[in-house]
Amino acid sequence: MTALDLSSPVAVVGTGTMGQGIAQVALVAGHPVRLYDTAPGRAREAAAAIGARLDRLVEKGRLDATARDAARARLAPAEALAELADCGLVVEAVVERLDVKQRLFGELEDVVDEDCLLATNTSSLSVTAIGGALRHPGRFLGLHFFNPAPLLPLVEVVSGFATDVTSATRAYETARAWGKTPVACADTPGFIVNRIARPFYAEAFAVYEAQAADPATIDAVLRESGGFRMGAFELTDLIGQDVNEAVTHSVWQAFFQDVRFTPSLAQRRLVESGRLGRKAGHGWYDHGEGAEKPEPHTADKEQPPAYVLAEGDLGPAAELLALIREAGIQVRTEDGDEDGHLELPGGGQLVLADGQTSV
Repeated sequence: MTALDLSSPVAVVGTGTMGQGIAQVALVAGHPVRLYDTAPGRAREAAAAIGARLDRLVEKGRLDATARDAARARLAPAEALAELADCGLVVEAVVERLDVKQRLFGELEDVVDEDCLLATNTSSLSVTAIGGALRHPGRFLGLHFFNPAPLLPLVEVVSGFATDVTSATRAYETARAWGKTPVACADTPGFIVNRIARPFYAEAFAVYEAQAADPATIDAVLRESGGFRMGAFELTDLIGQDVNEAVTHSVWQAFFQDVRFTPSLAQRRLVESGRLGRKAGHGWYDHGEGAEKPEPHTADKEQPPAYVLAEGDLGPAAELLALIREAGIQVRTEDGDEDGHLELPGGGQLVLADGQTSV
């Protein structure tokens, strides 16, 4: 099964941040793109916004002017769903409400041809449930892009219970033809990324709620020690606290309120107060003009141990030895003086010189 032909129009329903991003991806890939939104004039505004972003790509040297002009010519706002009748793929990016999405796809099914792929960009709702009311659920699936869609490569291709293999394969190949990195996954709560990410947010928020550290400090630990590009607090400010919390609640409920996915009361208060992150000017952090980001409470540097003695089977903790050497600390494996001990998995231990208890 091959990717959708470039001559086949792609429609995006819902013209918010995600809808515009998905439309831009399909447009730059070479498809004619139709934009539709139930709010009058919104699709036309979205088309203008996408055009402006294409202009910026030209200014930065990432797109040539000829390609930009051709892309603009392929982009058109639609005033009614009927204008999407000849599309080969329709991607929905509207509000995260099951009833709204079900109603939309029911209307689309009356408009498009039977071989048109129907896809939802939902991040947390069940693909199976959204497509459950369709007459032809085999052509329905999830295409979950990540924000910002033009920049982030990952796309989750989600097969619902009734999704045909041919539909999933065509969607997968289409995403790959668009320069994305598609990953096929089953219709489980949160799919892959959001299921993994929930504890990342939950643990960080729990540390804050226990008053163990402030957001700036926790974010710094996650970046500098965890290797994450952004910490949980700055990332949710970027995503939007309302969006992030809604996904958390959805995954939590889908897993029968498993404690690993418990929502944060502190985040709930942010949403209730309208502090939704960057888009509102304030979230965990102040994003107002001229606002300074708070500095983390970083402990003073301590002298490293003179050496580290590795004893026994360290198991998975053996990976620490390379990091210790990279930090310029000598690693010994022979018998020696033992001033401090760090017990590790596998029955082994790291013995730290000078009485220190951590590396």
